[in-house]
Amino acid sequence: MQYFSTRNQNHKQYPSEAILRGIAEDGGLYIPERFENFPMENLPKMTPKKISETVLSLLFGKDDMFREEGSLEAAISRAYEGKFDGEDYAPLAKVGNAYVMELYHGPTAAFKDVALQLLPQLLAQARTAREIDDEIVILTATSGDTGSAALHGFSDVPNTRIIVFYPKHGTSAVQERQMISCKGKNTCVVAVNGNFDDAQNGVKAIFKEAELPENVRLSSANSINIGRLAPQVAYYFKAYRDLLLADEICMGERVNFVVPTGNFGDILAGYFAMRMGLPVGRLLCASNRNNVLSDFFENGIYDRNRDFHVTNSPSMDILISSNLERLIAMICGTDACSKYMNDLKETGRYQLTADELSEIRKVFGAGFADDTETLRTIRAVYETERYLMDTHTAVAWNVYEQWKPMLTGKTVVLSTASAYKFSSSVLDAMGILYENEFDAIKKLKAKTGVTIPGGLADILEKEIVHQNVIEKNEMLTFVEDHIRGGDNK
Repeated sequence: MQYFSTRNQNHKQYPSEAILRGIAEDGGLYIPERFENFPMENLPKMTPKKISETVLSLLFGKDDMFREEGSLEAAISRAYEGKFDGEDYAPLAKVGNAYVMELYHGPTAAFKDVALQLLPQLLAQARTAREIDDEIVILTATSGDTGSAALHGFSDVPNTRIIVFYPKHGTSAVQERQMISCKGKNTCVVAVNGNFDDAQNGVKAIFKEAELPENVRLSSANSINIGRLAPQVAYYFKAYRDLLLADEICMGERVNFVVPTGNFGDILAGYFAMRMGLPVGRLLCASNRNNVLSDFFENGIYDRNRDFHVTNSPSMDILISSNLERLIAMICGTDACSKYMNDLKETGRYQLTADELSEIRKVFGAGFADDTETLRTIRAVYETERYLMDTHTAVAWNVYEQWKPMLTGKTVVLSTASAYKFSSSVLDAMGILYENEFDAIKKLKAKTGVTIPGGLADILEKEIVHQNVIEKNEMLTFVEDHIRGGDNK
């Protein structure tokens, strides 16, 4: 198994090198040269751990990443055992006529934990495979949840440093406090005066332009890194298994998935699962008011030349959805993808052909919900179903309701974060007053009785460790100084 760049199919690397690099030399992202079929006949008897083992073995192969007997199994055990609430890291909850897959039972109460508890283990395997002992510096741009999950996963990992950039006014107060209170000796958190796209573009530029010591490599914990994306494929198979065991579906029956997404990584993992043999009906992309993706799936035009909105679902406040490039390369080919990405860089937009859009729309659909609709959805679902959801999950549920008349078969809505990470917005939906976001956590608990995730229970008392604030054009210099031993914390 090899991986090639979305912008040049002749630029190939082994999986281990793709994970270590994070991004291809030509600026493209890595995608597998083929997809191996998942043994669906064995799925009902598989444990969640075995599902993850099978997915990663098929995506990365044991001839490169996992040469030692039992190394894959050991990596997954180290990543997941004792890290999540209970043994089920992604339980399904029946809500009305649909199911909600709860992906927020990890240490930072967001879906990123599923992948970012495992990514350090994958990097360790990749280092062994490539026989390198360089220090690895993880660069990450975050719109909220990736940062805290990556910091938790990589905290104090030997011979590794992590630098997280986030938009200064683009996360919830809880998300920010989770990041700036991280005490790992190898961690660095930096607020950027700009939005997520500014931070993400800055990180991509650093990969191309940074001048580094010989013994230092850059990698990424964003979903631009295939090692971040691959573990997420497993929970689509797990959801299908759970529906089989609950006698809600029969083997081979197609299931729809509705995914709240900004950077397009989580829903792309569902497409990978489909390419590996999972019976998927529709993959529905749910956006907030920054609806560049829903417009794209409607008319085939990707246009970031629009107003950027700060919303109550901040993890989706994104206008440049990096992982869409992978889908474009798989559908349109790398030559067309390279042209489209150059158009995006030069003009801020690109347009698919009618045939290309038609092919994509055979699987993908989309919709969006603004802030008002998001709050209405939170309140309506809680009042009718007594089910509490955060703003991002509410966006997805709203899009599910829009599509419900057109869907056949069972539908799973992905819930990507605990409501307590966005408690002020949830209380706004319920019409309850609060003093600040931390006060809102207490009042949301009093209102609903839903357990506060362990990592958030004492969030206000956590010491602030990181206080860096820089301009977006200072990111490259900051990283170079930090790596060379500057005084940046």
